[in-house]
Amino acid sequence: MLLLTAFIWGSSFVAQSIGMEEVEAFTFNGIRTLMGAFVLLPFILIKDKMQRKGMTSEKLNEAKAADKKVIIAGMILGVALCLASNFQQFAFNYSTSGKIAFITALYMFFVPLIGIFLRKKVPLLTWICVVFGFIGLYFLSIDPNDLSAINFGDVLTLICSIFFAVHILLIEKFAPDADGIKLSCIQFFTSGTISCILMFIFETPEPKAIAGAILPLLYSGIMSCGFAYTFQIIGQKYTEATVASLLMCMESVFGVLCGALILHETLSGREILGCVIMFAAIILSQLSETITEKIRNLKGKK
Repeated sequence: MLLLTAFIWGSSFVAQSIGMEEVEAFTFNGIRTLMGAFVLLPFILIKDKMQRKGMTSEKLNEAKAADKKVIIAGMILGVALCLASNFQQFAFNYSTSGKIAFITALYMFFVPLIGIFLRKKVPLLTWICVVFGFIGLYFLSIDPNDLSAINFGDVLTLICSIFFAVHILLIEKFAPDADGIKLSCIQFFTSGTISCILMFIFETPEPKAIAGAILPLLYSGIMSCGFAYTFQIIGQKYTEATVASLLMCMESVFGVLCGALILHETLSGREILGCVIMFAAIILSQLSETITEKIRNLKGKK
């Protein structure tokens, strides 16, 4: 389920890039996230009707109390998702889908960094991976011959990866005790509503332009939002965080591959080296706890 999530997210970078040729960022995100919410709504209504049939008043009250908790959690997730997705969407004005996919994957490093403030222990190997991750980002994004030409889209994507890290940690907190489909639907309604409000304030949405971007919107809305984010919430319920993160970071690989195959994007040798370093660091960071534990066991035996 999480590997499928990564593939859909990776391929969705292409849809987002194409969509930005027709509409602006808040417009694209507002419409696609509301699409995701409306895709899930019929499933929720049918499921609730079937489950609550024949329930006692006591059980109904318990279900209503649970729904209130899901609404609050979903709204919190929606704010985090809105910030992350809009910073990412604006990056498409300045950068390519392949580069955005890889830099977004840095959320794997920000998760343990933020974890420090939550009193989570971070292995030394993870810190080493963080350093190599930023070295990879340097090769991918910065031309040493012209430091003034740092891509603004890369900076926006880096900010988006921080908010995605917050989003992942919030899912880890809320998902175990919540209905995954409801949680996903509410976060989309929240994110979509905020984005649409910002759309009317800062942008001028045109029906003709929206119609021109309908295919990217449908793919990104139905597949990336409606299904992939829901798969993420459900998948994180039953998978260890390390394994889940490792699988989801594969979106960066799928993003680059889809960008090359569909959009014919090309990366320079320096940028490819940056991608390789970042991906190696991402893989190693997710295995760091296992490696650290094995080293401790070997020392203990000696």
